[in-house]
Amino acid sequence: MSKIEEPLSTFRLELHHISAQGIIELFEAKLDVAAIAGRDFHNSHQVLINNSGPLAWRVPQVKEDESVNKWFVRWIVLKESREIIGSTSFHGAPDTDGMIEIGLGIEEHYQGVGYAKEALAAMWKWACTHPEVRTLRYTVSPDNLPSIAVINYFGFDFMGQQLDEIDGPENIYEMSSPDFVARWGK
Repeated sequence: MSKIEEPLSTFRLELHHISAQGIIELFEAKLDVAAIAGRDFHNSHQVLINNSGPLAWRVPQVKEDESVNKWFVRWIVLKESREIIGSTSFHGAPDTDGMIEIGLGIEEHYQGVGYAKEALAAMWKWACTHPEVRTLRYTVSPDNLPSIAVINYFGFDFMGQQLDEIDGPENIYEMSSPDFVARWGK
């Protein structure tokens, strides 16, 4: 059984890791009982239940090799109200070149006030503590101007475009982990 990583903390948020059993139950049964068991926050917005987000890709990976779950889904929890307002997850373990890509979703009512920046910074700082991570990657639709503004805030380099089978054209942004640490700390 995979262990649950410690929560990451920012000024306004906590990022709580979800167990392998928790993400499987969220995806297959549309229930958050295992994912929230014993925790002091609530999922009144039904994050990852009404819209499974990244779970369709993460669950098969976890079923094949549960050890990769350490890189996967974390609830984004508001410290003040103890409610889940989104989720974030790397797409997988770092590849053979040390590249790791991240995804993020914030409930619409909570967008535009910096929660995405806080969550991404915390996840990238955590990833940079792992020596196998050498490159941070973020891909986004060229039409998603708010997400592009977030990645530009961090100073990632535009690397070009790719065509995703599901999402269509995506801009690719990258930064080396040493550069991220130099700019944003560990």
